[in-house]
Amino acid sequence: MEWTTDVSTLFFMSILLLTSNDMEADMNALLNAHTERGCNLSPHIGFTPNVSPEAQSLLTGVSSEYVRQEGYDWYVLRVTYNRENAAIEKAKKNGIKTYVPMHYVQKVMVGKKKRILQPLLPNFLFIYATRKQADGFVKKALDESSSFIKYYLDKTLPPEANGKNPPLIIPYKAMINFIKATSTESDHVRIVAAEQCHYKCGDDVRVIAGDFKGVVGKVARIAGQQRIVVDISGLCLVATAYIPTDFIEMIK
Repeated sequence: MEWTTDVSTLFFMSILLLTSNDMEADMNALLNAHTERGCNLSPHIGFTPNVSPEAQSLLTGVSSEYVRQEGYDWYVLRVTYNRENAAIEKAKKNGIKTYVPMHYVQKVMVGKKKRILQPLLPNFLFIYATRKQADGFVKKALDESSSFIKYYLDKTLPPEANGKNPPLIIPYKAMINFIKATSTESDHVRIVAAEQCHYKCGDDVRVIAGDFKGVVGKVARIAGQQRIVVDISGLCLVATAYIPTDFIEMIK
């Protein structure tokens, strides 16, 4: 069964519930899959294995691995529960760039508080590839006896020649903005449902200072705090941590 952009409130609630589940298992392995051998990268960033620390410190705050390339798009894949690491390893072997947003959560373990790293969007994998590469990667996974990778389909577009809706593509600028919003060490980045967002206005703003500098979105009050909400092409809404008004400028 393919997954589509026909997202309901239940979808958002399920994501929120999943992010609160115990997913510590294999997190170290997942981080290793995102870290260049021999490099000490910040553990919150879900970049591909061959990204150097220097490449991650561009003015955009985004790895040079993700510089726009002709014919490449960002595709959304759905991975079965707790198989993100295996999917990343498969993508690596196929020369495909990936991104998995990670975040820290506070948990009590053996009577002590610990800061645990886990996927912000469990069971999702973003790949940057050509359509031919993406199709080959997904088809290869589907041909295996234990298939666990599938396209997330875009039901807003008409079916293709195969009778299925095309895979969901995240526009390049929107994806880079999403990466900026989810590549900080803040414990307070979260997935939110539309009804949780009390927008101050409908205008887009840009964060001009702080950990979220460069992020573009809409100002909303969530859980009693002013945050910036980023809409990922109808897939989900991501809220930053608290952003002071002085750190925000209107986009004219």
